[in-house]
Amino acid sequence: MPDLHDEIAEDHLETMQESKEEEVENKANHEQVEKLKSLLEKEKEKVASYEKKIKYLLTDFENLKKRTDTDVQNKVNSIIDGIILKFLLIYDDFVRAKDALSKQGADTDGLHAILKNMDSFLAELGVRPIETLGEIFDPKLHEAISVKEDPALDENTITAELRKGYILKDRVIRPSLVEISKRNIKEAKIDG
Repeated sequence: MPDLHDEIAEDHLETMQESKEEEVENKANHEQVEKLKSLLEKEKEKVASYEKKIKYLLTDFENLKKRTDTDVQNKVNSIIDGIILKFLLIYDDFVRAKDALSKQGADTDGLHAILKNMDSFLAELGVRPIETLGEIFDPKLHEAISVKEDPALDENTITAELRKGYILKDRVIRPSLVEISKRNIKEAKIDG
């Protein structure tokens, strides 16, 4: 019969072996946890990198969208401006015809009605004439094609409108052709 001492030794040996197995298992678990933590950190870095790339791509896309929208709007504006400029040439012809017929004493009521309709059409589109007479010359709105000496007027006062200019929304689609005043043309030429 085994003796108590041998049983205790066996139990102790089993406990030590179990403890060693637990230690080996704990060490393996710890190593596995460290590997998983390392993998998790690498995956977090990848996610952060992908998020950064997605943010850059999204920003690039937004910039491209804005640029494309601007390009499309500029092209549309250019086409509209071209059409309105062609219409204004016809409008100018009607104004000249009305003025010529009026000077001859002819009835211009029909032409006046047509011009009134054309004015309404232009107003609906947002086209408005540029004010000129008595205004100070503004190179953004006016194009000076002649100079008149007039010491009574301020420099660069518009004295005559030779062709009406127009603005569509905030864009000058055709500058006004004007005559401007100079107090002394000879001095203006020397100074200019």
